[in-house]
Amino acid sequence: MKELNPLLHSQLRLAIMSILMNVEEADFVYLKEKTESTAGNLSVQIDKLSSAGYITVEKGVSGNRPRTICAITEDGIKAFEDYVNALRSYLNL
Repeated sequence: MKELNPLLHSQLRLAIMSILMNVEEADFVYLKEKTESTAGNLSVQIDKLSSAGYITVEKGVSGNRPRTICAITEDGIKAFEDYVNALRSYLNL
């Protein structure tokens, strides 16, 4: 059986990646709402995914507010697809 990627095996990190697989990009507020996570926890998990090269993070300002935009990378897409395939191997699908 294939080994499950421990970085993606976290519920919140998997949720972030799942969302980003379906959109071109997502801002921090959108991810926070969709995952129902705290800002602090979401920030930590985004940093871990970014450090792994699975997502890009672009910080800027919109009006007077800070804005953080996340997008999945090619490496992130491959890692997510590999994770899903590994899950399938456990389920015998």
